[in-house]
Amino acid sequence: MIAETSSPGNRPAQRLLRLYHLYRLSIGITLVLLISSNMDNQLLSFADGDLLRSGSWLYLVLNILLVVFFENTRHPVQLFGLVLVDVLLLCGLFYAAGGVASAIGNLLIVSVAIGNTLLRSRIGLLIAAIGALGIVGLSFLLSFSHPTSPNDYLQAGTLGALCFAAALLVQALIRRLDVSETLAEQRASEVVGLETLNALILQRMRTGILVLDNQRRVQLANHSALTLLGLGSLENQRIDDHCPPLVERLQLWLNNPILRPQSLKIASNGLELQPSFIALDQNPHHQTLVFLEDLAQIVQQAQQLKLVALGRLTASIAHEIRNPLGAISHAAQLLLESEELNSADRRLTQIVQDHSQRMNRVIENVLQLSRRQQTVPQRLELKPWLERFVTETRDSASERQQIHLHIGSGDFKTLMDPNQLGQILDNLVRNAWRHSALSHDDAQVWLELFVDPDSQLPILDVLDDGPGVAPDHQVHLFEPFFTTSTQGTGLGLYLSRELCESNQARLDFKPRQDGGCFRITFAHGRKQS
Repeated sequence: MIAETSSPGNRPAQRLLRLYHLYRLSIGITLVLLISSNMDNQLLSFADGDLLRSGSWLYLVLNILLVVFFENTRHPVQLFGLVLVDVLLLCGLFYAAGGVASAIGNLLIVSVAIGNTLLRSRIGLLIAAIGALGIVGLSFLLSFSHPTSPNDYLQAGTLGALCFAAALLVQALIRRLDVSETLAEQRASEVVGLETLNALILQRMRTGILVLDNQRRVQLANHSALTLLGLGSLENQRIDDHCPPLVERLQLWLNNPILRPQSLKIASNGLELQPSFIALDQNPHHQTLVFLEDLAQIVQQAQQLKLVALGRLTASIAHEIRNPLGAISHAAQLLLESEELNSADRRLTQIVQDHSQRMNRVIENVLQLSRRQQTVPQRLELKPWLERFVTETRDSASERQQIHLHIGSGDFKTLMDPNQLGQILDNLVRNAWRHSALSHDDAQVWLELFVDPDSQLPILDVLDDGPGVAPDHQVHLFEPFFTTSTQGTGLGLYLSRELCESNQARLDFKPRQDGGCFRITFAHGRKQS
């Protein structure tokens, strides 16, 4: 097997090949310098001077050509040929220099060792065998022309054995190195996979995450953080230039880490965020980890939990009250049918009947709260939805009840449960008709849909031309069981606000001189990742 040096990942083999080229050039230059200074005649008593000079120049010239044409050879056969030519040339120089006494056999061992770093298994051992046969065979051949001591045969055999030993040792080291490299690559691949997974999890988190250095430059910002802050990019930018309120909370937290940071309002999107900070003390750059959470989502989750608990309680109470209430109402109805009752008793019985019916309506609204299904927000186009709602409401309204719709220009997409929005508007429209009828013969209500110029959020106003709401009553409008009407239950507005908050919308009352106005501020029409 021949080591492949063509792949980009096998750069150590390419560097080793260049060192091999440099080694051969260095040997060639050294030999040429030796023969040019006539030192070979003094050092090599058995050398063939002319053959050694020619062989040295040939070795240098051929290696220069090999370096030029095969500097970064990629073909395995070329690698084998390169090592084979080097070994054969050194064997020739070994013969020309007079055998083992020339010490060129040591250079052969080095070439065999380097060759086995580029070649593998049997091919590498073949090179070692050629080197060993060259040393032993040429030493035996030199013994015919020059007297040779028994020690020379021992040295030749030792050099041949060292060729095999060098080849086996290098191949063992290379195999161990390959195992280590494979293990390192696996570990590196696992680390890269974990980093990719961590980055994906970080980007998909609903919580916004920022990492700030000691200069408050953003080192990392996930997608949720950019969305919550209403920004496109923050990498390597100072957070001071984009969100000064966040910097104020950070400074207060640095002064007193025990205090819970106050929430902050983002003007660009109208979101209210709750920041929290963690100091990365083990980091040498003194980084700070910032978490940003949308308070609307937190309120929505708390609202869902509150409604679940309220539903369980009210359902059990309503069930216990409804049975005796039904008996009371039925008994009052039977008394009214009696002909023996005088007018005073009949009036008292009617009061019992009326209040029983009112209590029954309260129970129905309470059960409606407890049975309400989980909110399922969906992307909703408010303009066509409102047009359908107004058409259906007009069809079911009486002759003295009118509803008007005005839609401005803008983007009216939101996230809302359409069934719950219909329940909210039905409560508000009927409440507006009731108040309008107190001042006019014909009850009227106006629906106005527009986009807030500051927050760019869709807003729906439900207006009436009734007498309005007294200032001391306005603060209690959305409290459960608060009502200014003897026929009301006090749960309609409370239920409407609960439904709005569970959809991340907001329901408020806006006083007017000529009536009342209930305003629904919708959420953005985007889904959280």
